[in-house]
Amino acid sequence: MSDTHISDGEHEDPSRRDFIYISTAAAAAVGAGSLAWPLVSQMSAASDTRAAGSIEIDVSKIEEGQQLKVLWRGKPVFVRYRTQKEIDAADAVEIDGLRDPETDEARFRPAFDGKIHKNILVMVGVCTHFGCIPVGEAGDFDGWYCPCHGSHYDTSGRIRKGPAPKNMVIPEYTYISDTVIKVG
Repeated sequence: MSDTHISDGEHEDPSRRDFIYISTAAAAAVGAGSLAWPLVSQMSAASDTRAAGSIEIDVSKIEEGQQLKVLWRGKPVFVRYRTQKEIDAADAVEIDGLRDPETDEARFRPAFDGKIHKNILVMVGVCTHFGCIPVGEAGDFDGWYCPCHGSHYDTSGRIRKGPAPKNMVIPEYTYISDTVIKVG
């Protein structure tokens, strides 16, 4: 029973009991939030991972026919300055005969001037079969060869022979100047 007597037509002022209920609910909400915050925040990426989320690569230091290997998000990224012979070989491939059909041009992003420059190839250097790292300028198609299980990639990083199901992955990248690429 209530300590206060309410007659018809009168409204009870907020009592001390109502205040206690509201205070308890507010304290419980704050307590639940302070318990949940560390659990939720520990699921986010570590600061070193966030820092490695994107990298900038200066392609002016790569000479024609050379390949640069950099680490991005724990994976190697191959940046190859392709020769005209390699570009011509990639363009001459019949797309219909590929396991993972993709044109050579589709594997590039527009440069800083808005044009596609097919001489700079950027791709994640991981075999799509079991994640080994292929060897450059090797294999039956003078592209990349994975020594783990024998996958052969062409000069565009497309699978041509062996057990790999897909082409090597092209990461998200943009040109931030004529000679600098931002991956990630």
